[in-house]
Amino acid sequence: MNCLKQLSLEKDKPKKKKKTLLVNIMAPQRKIPKKVSIFLGIFSFVIILGLWSFITYGKIVGSMFVPTPGETFKAMHTMFANGFWSDIGITVYRVMSGFIIALIVAIPLGILVGAYSPFAALLEPVFSFVRYMPASAFIPLFIFWIGIGESEKIAVIILGSLPQLVLMIANNIRDVETSLIEVSYTLGTNTFDVLWKIILPKSLPNIMDTIRIVLGWAWTYVIVAEIVGASSGIGFSILQAQRTFQIDSIFVGILTLGIIGLIVDTGLTIINKKVFSWNF
Repeated sequence: MNCLKQLSLEKDKPKKKKKTLLVNIMAPQRKIPKKVSIFLGIFSFVIILGLWSFITYGKIVGSMFVPTPGETFKAMHTMFANGFWSDIGITVYRVMSGFIIALIVAIPLGILVGAYSPFAALLEPVFSFVRYMPASAFIPLFIFWIGIGESEKIAVIILGSLPQLVLMIANNIRDVETSLIEVSYTLGTNTFDVLWKIILPKSLPNIMDTIRIVLGWAWTYVIVAEIVGASSGIGFSILQAQRTFQIDSIFVGILTLGIIGLIVDTGLTIINKKVFSWNF
């Protein structure tokens, strides 16, 4: 009799639903296997290439407006054979020179603004004010003050990157949990050690992400500077192609920027995970 009652109770219990693969993958903040991540990343580019091929080879959009993948890759081969490498090199030099200068200035300023209230009160309003001024709007002034040489392009990148870096690094510093700082004081840590042994180690992975994001913005500044006043670089090549209605060459310039950006972004992400593996 007892056995029958137990069987009846077990039958009446609601059955637990087995979690499907889709539910597991789509759970918020849940990590997916590395192979799945790589597959999805490649698959997204396959979809884009497929749509591009569909609208061009299917004559949905004329080649005058959007070239086919074949025409674009043929133009890419021609451009690289005619010295496009040098344009890529000069653009990379301009971006990295301006960004590294901005980074050298921004890191200590961002730490001071984020960690110490007097510096925040003094400097944060200024950088917030400058941040809303488009760097491209200063190009005519920089040409007038500096000329159209390399210094002008580098200055545009510094102006565009520096305020963003300072404010975002300051926010990274502020994101460190107050409880960690209070516990360190309780254990007898002085103010100097709190900055160097608690705040900075905790915020460095996020600062690395900030550097990766702002570096992407720096590329937009240099392209604008090269389009307005330059005789070399990827932006200049895009402008020259536009003047001669070479739409496929414009696509090559844009795709080159995307490929370089993807390589740099992936490299910085890998470095971040290797150096700060404990944070991932």
